[in-house]
Amino acid sequence: MAEQTYDDGRARDLQRLLRALATRIHELDEQNALLQNANELMRLIGDIRSELFHYEVRATYDTPEIADSRRIVAEAAGDESKWRSPDWTPDEEDDQQW
Repeated sequence: MAEQTYDDGRARDLQRLLRALATRIHELDEQNALLQNANELMRLIGDIRSELFHYEVRATYDTPEIADSRRIVAEAAGDESKWRSPDWTPDEEDDQQW
């Protein structure tokens, strides 16, 4: 189950990676060496891209319990005709204007 969720520690690590990339880009830009270090940037971006994908997928993952709860609510809300008795009719009093 731990692989299917994205905990706070892993999220902080991803934020750290993103900040490190931003810092490295800034450093290389100051040195006017962005394009000369394209291989390094591609490697860093690839690692972060992979982790961002896991974050996007895992952060929105529903546990089986949550998925089952969503299913129950959707089924209950989907067909209100099951809630009423077919022979029920509104009382005449309900239609009166006050």
